[in-house]
Amino acid sequence: MVSGASANDPTTVGAIAVVGATTGYGMAWLVVLLLPMLAIVQSIAASVAAVSSMSLQQAILRAYGRGPAIVAAASIVAIVLFTLVADVQAGAQAVSLLTGLPFYYFVLPLVAVVGWLLATKSYLRIERTLAFFTLIFLCYVAAAIYARPDWGEVLRSIVMPRFERTPLFFTGAIALLGTTLTSYVYVWESIEVAERRARSSSLLAINLDAILGMLVAGSSFLFILIATAATSGKHHVAIQTAADAAAALKPLAGAWDQRLFGIGLLASALIAIPVMAATNGYVVAQTLKRRAGLALRPHEARVFYGVVFASLIFAGTLALVPIPTISLLYWASVAGGLLTPVTLALSVLVARNPDAMRGRPIGASLATAGWAVTAIVTLSALAFIVSAARSV
Repeated sequence: MVSGASANDPTTVGAIAVVGATTGYGMAWLVVLLLPMLAIVQSIAASVAAVSSMSLQQAILRAYGRGPAIVAAASIVAIVLFTLVADVQAGAQAVSLLTGLPFYYFVLPLVAVVGWLLATKSYLRIERTLAFFTLIFLCYVAAAIYARPDWGEVLRSIVMPRFERTPLFFTGAIALLGTTLTSYVYVWESIEVAERRARSSSLLAINLDAILGMLVAGSSFLFILIATAATSGKHHVAIQTAADAAAALKPLAGAWDQRLFGIGLLASALIAIPVMAATNGYVVAQTLKRRAGLALRPHEARVFYGVVFASLIFAGTLALVPIPTISLLYWASVAGGLLTPVTLALSVLVARNPDAMRGRPIGASLATAGWAVTAIVTLSALAFIVSAARSV
């Protein structure tokens, strides 16, 4: 449950809220479809790590050499930096909701706190405690019920998908795919499994844990969309700020909507920001074959921590730019959707590589499912690009 709740990082919450407000229940089917897709991708990542005892990035480097590894690293780092800027601003906006002070007062202190947590190994001790606070986003389940949506229309939207050849539809689709299937999620999964030195015999337990987590996350994903569609979407209110997104909780929380949303958003930011910064550190350090790990001190892994701190400074600086928070989160999701196919394809390739997998590659059925996910994301990205080009 904790891992599932922590999947609700600020970018995901923002993207789903915007989609709910702009397309109503029209993309509920895609939110439901995302659950098995994410489970497939995480299963592949966990399989690679458990069998090879390496992260995805290390396995790609070993199987295909530095060229493809650099391509994968560039894709991951670009996605992470874009998303990191959005999540840092979202974390600062969360404190702003709780205090009433301007968000920019909290950007640099937030970055400094995250950097300190990572450098002193404190993050590893508080991660799971913070994750429980993100269960606040499950309040969207109750909020959706209190908002009295048209459940018949919701059900029809899930079982009878509607496809629209409009820029709004394609942008919403790639944002949803990008925020949930973003590469740092499954790369981090592989890093954690590899560092725990999980054995391939424990894959069933790992995959069951991932499925349970995705069920928790999925219920939250779906009800965030329903709640925002039934409130902001019904009244045609654009969601651009964190306060706008919090308004979907008003049917449940009343005047406490912003405080409740702010606590959940801050907790999710404090989980996601260190993970993303650390992912960049791992990817770059492992590509260069340098030491990496949060269990190490900064002087023991200079490249790793150098990239981590550089990522945080970059994100903190750009987060001060006065761009509407939810809009920034949404477009970070779109960017993730455009770049994710690269790492998805390399993940499936390396998982089927006998050398990288020590003679035990993943089965044909899981590989086929992985290629299907890759194809869906790639085609969605191409459709978005074509649609955007035509609308110019």
